[in-house]
This record gives sequence, C-alpha cells and structure tokens, in this order.
Amino acid sequence: MSLFEGLRFSGGDTPIHRLDPRAKFVLTASIFTAAVLYFHLLPLLIIFLIQLPIVAAAKVWRGWLRTLRGGLYIAVLILVTNLISFYFYKGRVFTLEMVEYSLSMTLRFIVLVASFSLFFLTTSPDRLSLALEKLHIPYEFTFAFITAIRFVPVLAEEAQSIIDAQRARGLELERGGLLRRVRNYIPILLPLIVNSIRRSLELAEAMESRAFGAVRERTNLYELEMGGLDYVILMLSIALMAIAIYIRVFHPNLGAFFPSV
Repeated sequence: MSLFEGLRFSGGDTPIHRLDPRAKFVLTASIFTAAVLYFHLLPLLIIFLIQLPIVAAAKVWRGWLRTLRGGLYIAVLILVTNLISFYFYKGRVFTLEMVEYSLSMTLRFIVLVASFSLFFLTTSPDRLSLALEKLHIPYEFTFAFITAIRFVPVLAEEAQSIIDAQRARGLELERGGLLRRVRNYIPILLPLIVNSIRRSLELAEAMESRAFGAVRERTNLYELEMGGLDYVILMLSIALMAIAIYIRVFHPNLGAFFPSV
C-alpha cells in the first residue's frame, strides 16, 4: 500500500512546494516524455538522477522512497516478464541486449512512478484545483479528480488497517495455493467496499447540504500567479523536453551499451 503514499500531499515550506502547479506539471510532463522516448539504460538512469536534487530541495525523501519501495514489486515483475518473454521469443537464448532492454523497461517504470510521486507530494490538492480551474477545466471534473486524489491514500491506509485487523484475528493471507490466497482477500475487500460506499454517501450528502453546483460562476479566496522561478522552471522543462526529443530523433543509439537493442 506504500505505493499510494506518493499521492498524499506532504506539506512544507520549500521552493519546490511554492512552485506553481502548472510549472511543476510541465516539469513532470517533460520527465515523463523523456522516459517514454528512450529504450536504453544510461539515458533513463540520467533522467532518474535528475530528480534527486529536486527531491532534496523539497525535503520529501521519506514519502518519495516509500513510493519507490511500494513499486518495487511491480518493477521486479516487469523485469522478470521481459526476460522470460525475450528468452522464448529469441529461441531460448539469453543475451546482454535482452538484459539491458529488460532493465531499461524496469527503470522506465521507476522513473515514471518517481516523477508523479514528486509532483503529488509537493502539490497541495487545493492549489492543484485552482490550477485546473485556470486551465478552464469544468469544475465538476476538477472536483472529481481532486476528490479521487484525496481518497486514494485514505483508502490505501484503510485497507492496510483492515489487513492488520484480519491478521490479528488469525487470517493468513499468504497461506495456500493461488485460489486460496484469492479467497483470503475476500474478508478484506468486502469491508473496504462497504466503507467506500458509506464514505461516498456521506460526501454526497455534504455536497448537497452545501448546494454544490447551484452557482455557475465560482469565486476563490486565493488566486494563483506565476512568479519568476515558475517561469524559469517552465523554460527549463521545455528545453529538457526539446533536447530529449532531438537526441532521440537524431542520435537514437546514444547511451546504448549495445547499439543493436
């Protein structure tokens, strides 16, 4: 469940926290684009290392590392799946090219998880909602998106509490075969679903009592304004994306340990 901790905002008074959400989103989008473009290990490793100074400046090491630890299982699954697929596809032969490509796909997943985790850890849902409204996205969609972001970590924490409670009552989740393990999760899923429905009904009643949607023209107590640092980050992000695209198009094998990959 620690993978979803990356969606929980971690308050702080750092330059990264004070950045405009729009500038941080463009930075995240540039990292995402660069990670998707490359299939080699070295460029992806450089993209991952670029994020470390940002994490240090934001002082969110604990939540960021917890997110990476939560995604470790999926990363190992991606690595094993790629190795097995290439092993049978290439005639039951292992090559260094296969290993590099499989590691690259795994590192790409880690980079994507790390970048989105950094964005959500340093961006307040309220400021993100204001940024979406500035982009003229209908408030109904904005509210649904922000509500989902707020509730995903809550549901993950509640699921972990239910797991701990069921284990204290003697439930062994890791015991038995595959079907037995699936059945073991039924006492966890049912209370989680019931609590989710109950929470959604409470939210609907709260929205109705506050006349949600009665006024079309909404006003906000605070307004977002782009500062000098925001424009600098915006320009650097666009430059990073342009450089990544240029290198990928004109030097596709740059950074490859095995150019035939």
